[in-house]
Amino acid sequence: MTLAEAETAIDSILGGRFGHAGAEVVIEEFLEGEEASFFALCDGTHVRALVAAQDHKRVFDNDEGPNTGGMGAYSPAPVMTPELTARVMKEIVEPTVRAMRDKGMPYKGVLYAGLMIAKSGPQLIEYNARFGDPETQVLMMRLASDVVPMLMACHDGTLDRADIRWKDEVALTVVMAAAGYPGDYRKNTEIKGLAGAAALDHVQIFHAGTKAEGGHIYATGGRVLNVTATGATTAEAQARAYEAVAKIDWPEGFCRRDIGYRAIEREKQGA
Repeated sequence: MTLAEAETAIDSILGGRFGHAGAEVVIEEFLEGEEASFFALCDGTHVRALVAAQDHKRVFDNDEGPNTGGMGAYSPAPVMTPELTARVMKEIVEPTVRAMRDKGMPYKGVLYAGLMIAKSGPQLIEYNARFGDPETQVLMMRLASDVVPMLMACHDGTLDRADIRWKDEVALTVVMAAAGYPGDYRKNTEIKGLAGAAALDHVQIFHAGTKAEGGHIYATGGRVLNVTATGATTAEAQARAYEAVAKIDWPEGFCRRDIGYRAIEREKQGA
């Protein structure tokens, strides 16, 4: 097959919807495994690993349906063992930071490594220069020290002396989204019951796509709320989060009902 014939075949398969750009495809290795979100802080020279998290990208239970920005997350991620964390730092994060420094472009701030934990070990899928959503919510619930001095240490080059401490507990967040998300969804629907849900012990509700108007709260986005809870185990944190979800009166909203299921299965196996 000639190059011209290959381009024609590809264009036919894609239905021509990408125009001239559709004449080129990239063939990549298929990675099978479990995803994890790994976080580190950098000050240009020093690197400190933070705790890991795991999110749920598919919109429906059992990881079905289209991908989203994230329908929930939890931390710690049991798949990230201490041994695996050390390997990620040694093989992925530290070489990246060192190479940027050596090129005269030292990186300072949060480094988010999206990983696939394959049979061969951790594989880097992507980097982001941010904490990420919904992972930030669970990380902040577990953070025992102040995040601002940590970030200032990244700026000042003193990260090796920064106070970074974590609570020995599990944090889990459930995203409540507008019905229809990640497709078309209604806006300006009223959300009730938030005060009662937020009053529960060990629960914090983070607002994303909402607005306050006339003493009421209205949904204005696709992913609208992060109902977050902590507990001694993933199962306990999950139960508290869904107890809070049950108190929220929002008929036009929905959420997954299985956030944290992988970690809970691991907890049962270890019991």
